[in-house]
Amino acid sequence: MPSFRLFCGFYFMQEIEFQLVGQGDEAYVALCNLLKLTGIASSGGQGKLMVANGEVRVDGQPESRKTAKIRAGQVVECFGQRIVIVAGE
Repeated sequence: MPSFRLFCGFYFMQEIEFQLVGQGDEAYVALCNLLKLTGIASSGGQGKLMVANGEVRVDGQPESRKTAKIRAGQVVECFGQRIVIVAGE
């Protein structure tokens, strides 16, 4: 379960930085796999279920595409965790 810090009545999300491998258009990760790789979901199937249940937001908007291509610069939020996607080297 994610840990939250309480400060002046506001909850802050735990932030995870995820670095992509590759460059250009080929540098992306499927949303359900990202949830698995960061440990938010225990499997890709659980990640798909989280997306189907509306528990995942990408760039502040609800995301319903289970295999949405997540690229550098995007932010994914789920269960109090914030994943910042950065470009690979």
